[in-house]
Amino acid sequence: MSRYFLTTPIYYVTAQPHLGHAYSTITADALARWHRLLGEEVHFLTGTDEHGQKVADKAAAEGKDPQAFVDEIAPLYAKAWDRLGITNDDFIRTTEERHKIGVRELLQRCYDAGDIELDVYKGKYCVACEEYYTDDELDPGDLCRIHRQPVQYYEEENYFFRLSRFQQRLLDWYDAHPGAIKPEFRGNEALGLIRSGLRDFSVSRTSLQWGIPLPWDDKHVAYVWFDALANYITAIGYGTDEERFNTWWPGRHLIGKDIIRHHCVYWPAMLMSAGLEPPAGWAVGGWLLVGGEKMSKTQGNVVNPLDLVDEIGVDGFRYYVLAETPYGNDGDFTAEGLDARYNSDLANNLGNLLSRVATVVGKKCDGVGPAPSPDSPLAAVAASAYADTAKAWDDVQPSRALEATWSLIRATNAYLEANEPWKAEPGPAVDTVMGDALEALRIVSVLASPAVPESAQAVWQRIGMPGNVIDQRLPHAAAWGGYPGGLTVVKGDPLFPRR
Repeated sequence: MSRYFLTTPIYYVTAQPHLGHAYSTITADALARWHRLLGEEVHFLTGTDEHGQKVADKAAAEGKDPQAFVDEIAPLYAKAWDRLGITNDDFIRTTEERHKIGVRELLQRCYDAGDIELDVYKGKYCVACEEYYTDDELDPGDLCRIHRQPVQYYEEENYFFRLSRFQQRLLDWYDAHPGAIKPEFRGNEALGLIRSGLRDFSVSRTSLQWGIPLPWDDKHVAYVWFDALANYITAIGYGTDEERFNTWWPGRHLIGKDIIRHHCVYWPAMLMSAGLEPPAGWAVGGWLLVGGEKMSKTQGNVVNPLDLVDEIGVDGFRYYVLAETPYGNDGDFTAEGLDARYNSDLANNLGNLLSRVATVVGKKCDGVGPAPSPDSPLAAVAASAYADTAKAWDDVQPSRALEATWSLIRATNAYLEANEPWKAEPGPAVDTVMGDALEALRIVSVLASPAVPESAQAVWQRIGMPGNVIDQRLPHAAAWGGYPGGLTVVKGDPLFPRR
């Protein structure tokens, strides 16, 4: 059985989960669910980043010990993901002992390789980014281009990772692994960063105590990237369980466009230095904007995903997040867009199809679903929908995957409109049409389940299918002819009441 190890970024615990966090996590969850349908052994990781200056400052501002502060916030992420139907297999916190052990192991290996050296840093630093910047990387007034806040001047003794030594090794690796970063234009951004020249980066701080001490110099604590990025390997046993680590690594990372440099340049170089394989790949998403601005507490435009779930339901929210914006591009969240997508795709298309099929089967077929026709015109549509859906998920393009799946829903609605079984007398002709429609719904429920798992299960059950839709396996489950007929079809309440 092939294995699929997938990670989200780990989220800072300086604030509660917002829509931007939910966007990455729902996308990762849908990918994990898709790969389970393919019969792969999946390990899906998310978690929280709990060390660093921002966390220490926030805890101090609230008059709390840093550990007590993070112990309050981290569970809010786990609770939110549970509410959104996230099926992560692990949740890593960077304050856990397993993580600290692995971070020290990674640092020591890079130090022993000669790639970490002591130096003095003088320069401008954005606390929110946890990144040093040169003058030409800042806007007028020494403003960080991401957070729109002034940077600070720091001068201190640091250990540095000699990233500058890895330029050609990174270019050679990417050349040998085309398509490692999806979509392609985001990969080109990473290659541009590498080709423009690499500067060494700090891996330690002495002015900060809230972190993991370096194993060879405990006056220094590990600076963000060796601490945060290492979660991807410490969670699967690096430094604590070599066999487990070798079972799952390398993994695939879902990240946002603002952390390409750290994940696609720093991280593979760090792994190379430590004698480890770089990741198997990255999928880089854009930002989910509100009013054209990136969502952040600093901007005051944070949207709580759980508020939206209470409004529109878990699946309605999940569907909007996945379907609205091509992955890799920026999207702009609006309440109007959420309602429009819900009413159009879910209520009018999927919900209406299920309702009219159940109604006609109830009236014309005594509530018992007929078997589909082997030579139905919908069979070719279903085959094409599956092929296009599978390719889009493989390309990490959820919006295209759902568009492909919904093509079968639209074709089935059109098939019903053309045949008008509600006007016909009960008999073989009606049975054929309704059997075909039920088979289309069966396939749709499988293909849509990564996005709308609760609703897909409801469709599965209402057309009489036994068991759980998540236990189906592709491609067999998408092959035409799987609906056996003779099953009780239940109408039930509207699956997606119009808003």
